[in-house]
Amino acid sequence: MALRVVIAEDEAIIRLDLKEILEDEGYEVVGAASRGEEAIEMILTLKPDLAILDIKMPGMDGIEVASELSKENICPVVILTAFSQRSFVEQARDAGVLAYLVKPFQASDLVPAIELARARFQEKVALEHEVANLSDKAERAAAQLETRKLLDRAKGILMDTHYMSEPDAFGFIQRKAMDSRSPMGEVARKVIDGEIAPLE
Repeated sequence: MALRVVIAEDEAIIRLDLKEILEDEGYEVVGAASRGEEAIEMILTLKPDLAILDIKMPGMDGIEVASELSKENICPVVILTAFSQRSFVEQARDAGVLAYLVKPFQASDLVPAIELARARFQEKVALEHEVANLSDKAERAAAQLETRKLLDRAKGILMDTHYMSEPDAFGFIQRKAMDSRSPMGEVARKVIDGEIAPLE
């Protein structure tokens, strides 16, 4: 099945171009909005697999929309922006944005950004599920942060040493955790310590 996408962009020409590029790449555009509030309503109704949001829109901007979606784990978000300053990147990250594209972008930039956002979203959901049984909110947050740090280090080792992509490195850790019925943090630690490695 094609990945279902909602796009939100206030400039009609860019919105139509983006829709055409996505459909050419095999994605299904199930909704297109021009305002932030309209985008949220559309996403909550249609439950897409991904949202692509322009940062500058009338009413709620893309970062505000992303923040709302992130709270409920609705879907991964890719942000479109004309800005690439570090402060913007940090603001977007804090809002739960998982990938972004700087305008003007090429069709070849879009698919990697989408795949990265999807992989990071699956990772986020898996992490939250893993610590869901901890009763205290602060304890959950601390456990999630620690597991995230271990995962990032382990993924870095797999990417540098075994030339894996980020999604493949996470998939390797997740599979090993499922096969051994161990927490992902424990598997990540073993990767870091050199106890687990992919077969060459």
